Amino acid sequence: MTYRVVHRTSYVYESLVSASYGVVYLLPRDTPAQRVVECHVTVTPEPDSYSEHVDFFGNRVANFTVLEGHIELTVTTTSVVDVTARQLPAFGTGPTWENAAEMVRSSDDPDMIDARQFLLDSPSAPVSEAVRAFACESFEARRHLVDVLGDLTGRIYRRFQYKSGVTSLRTTPDELLTLGKGVCQDFAHLQIACLRAYGVPARYVSGYLETLPPPGRPKLIGADVSHAWVSAYLPTMGWVDLDPTNNVFVGERHICTAWGRDYADVSPLRGVIFTEAKSNTMTVSVDVTSLD
Repeated sequence: MTYRVVHRTSYVYESLVSASYGVVYLLPRDTPAQRVVECHVTVTPEPDSYSEHVDFFGNRVANFTVLEGHIELTVTTTSVVDVTARQLPAFGTGPTWENAAEMVRSSDDPDMIDARQFLLDSPSAPVSEAVRAFACESFEARRHLVDVLGDLTGRIYRRFQYKSGVTSLRTTPDELLTLGKGVCQDFAHLQIACLRAYGVPARYVSGYLETLPPPGRPKLIGADVSHAWVSAYLPTMGWVDLDPTNNVFVGERHICTAWGRDYADVSPLRGVIFTEAKSNTMTVSVDVTSLD
């Protein structure tokens, strides 16, 4: 599948902004499952400086500076991406979760050594006793890790209601367990914490979903906005992506922009402004269009 993605973020400030410094994590990255055909970022007013670099996790990052006084700032990322079907693991195959955790912990394979960093706690996905207790039901003794992943994804999907406006960027997995409702980033953080609690490396993935599904297939939750899901490491396969918001293994309808330990590593747009304004209005629109 080939997609065009247009992501536009607009800020309107109540008084003049003398300078804006921004960091953009909205440029899709090349992966085994996708190829970036083209991608560009447009900033209005025109920036005084613009540059791109690759961060520690291999994500493409844009930086800009606007020194012209303004009361409105718009950042638009336009991308064309080819996405291919991923190889999905078969249930009932591969190592048990105990063996997989031991392989990652003790192996000197470079890929497994690299995966170990995603076993550590991160600010938005800390491991707690409540998280460990919630995950315990999926981590049955000697269960295949693939089966654990499918079961945990389904349990999060069934247990929590998708509802925006209830949680914030600072909501923890423990708070989600109490609230019982949240959005895709909350579900991703909970699943990441659950996996790390039992020795499975897990990372946070940001991206998009196809806006209009093929005929006869349901529209997935999270389309038309930025989306988030989870990538778990299987020693026999490498990284496998799961979407707990929709109870699916990630396929050709998901478009990846960046990944990290949690949301804080890959927040779509952040920066610093110099102004006396005490408030602003932010508008975000996302349009994902199939070109096939």
